[in-house]
Amino acid sequence: MIEFDYPIVFVLLCMPFAVYWLLPAYKESKSAIQVPFFNRLIAVSSQEPSEAAVKIKRRKVQWLLVVISYLALVVAIAKPMWVGDPIEQKKSAREIMVALDLSGSMSEEDFTDKQGNKHDRLTIAKQVLHEFAAQRKHDRLGLILFADSAYVQAPFTEDINVWQSLLEDVELGYAGFQTAFGDAIGLSIAVFEQEQSRQRVMILLTDGDDTSSKMPPIKAAEIAAKHGVKIYTIAIGDPSTKGRYKMDLPTLEKVSAATGGQMFHAMDRKQLEQAYAAIDKLEQQEFELLSHRPKHSLHHYAFGVCLVSNLFAAFIVFGANLRRQRAIKQIIRRREELTND
Repeated sequence: MIEFDYPIVFVLLCMPFAVYWLLPAYKESKSAIQVPFFNRLIAVSSQEPSEAAVKIKRRKVQWLLVVISYLALVVAIAKPMWVGDPIEQKKSAREIMVALDLSGSMSEEDFTDKQGNKHDRLTIAKQVLHEFAAQRKHDRLGLILFADSAYVQAPFTEDINVWQSLLEDVELGYAGFQTAFGDAIGLSIAVFEQEQSRQRVMILLTDGDDTSSKMPPIKAAEIAAKHGVKIYTIAIGDPSTKGRYKMDLPTLEKVSAATGGQMFHAMDRKQLEQAYAAIDKLEQQEFELLSHRPKHSLHHYAFGVCLVSNLFAAFIVFGANLRRQRAIKQIIRRREELTND
């Protein structure tokens, strides 16, 4: 369908009628004299005879071209737009922030890959996260790394390849060797608020006890719940570990419970994959339906019609003047013949 950006311009269609009714045609009277010695007068004055004053009358086709030209000009100024059919785009309203532990305990080689080879916890976590991200076709993913402190490695993005590339660059020691997942929760809240996210999900993967957070994890989780952030915690490794690498499963469970999430414990790669699959089933994806109608301007076509109409009108006027000049020359030639006779 066709719409006009400036429909008020069509008021100009009344202007020709107003001009025709309110402004009378300009009339001018001139004196003239007819002499029998016309040819001699021309010879003495050395001037070419000019056409006599006549009342110009436009042909019907000229009137038609004038009307078409004016209508096309008004339509062009009104800026016609061709509006296409609505195009709907389905966009996920879910944003997932992955918080990955980079503490020293992530260097423990107690996980195996699909071929049965031993690897450190961070390597396996990165592999599983790669697979998890590949299945997020509509989600926006972010990545927070934490150890002595927390920082954003990847802001929310729909470009999964870029996110995976930034994850691949992660190495142990980037942020220290302690564990501060309470600060990671606080940082994620700030990122969610900055993005004004609707469906806020955080996956916190750690293998140790919080040892360096400025904000206690449970307190951070309570604040997260107030901001609508749901936290799923994944504890990896042996829970019987003692010393500085010990795990605090009760705290992780309380963090998840405070936000309406759930805690998972993964002792190997398979359990880690199952944890991500369970999160995907528990957290139903919401979608925003975006709709827009494509628009294409048509005003250049109207300008083209106006231009062509004016060219035709000019061609008709030029042809009429040319015929009139020929007729005058024939009259002069005829008078000369009669005078000679």
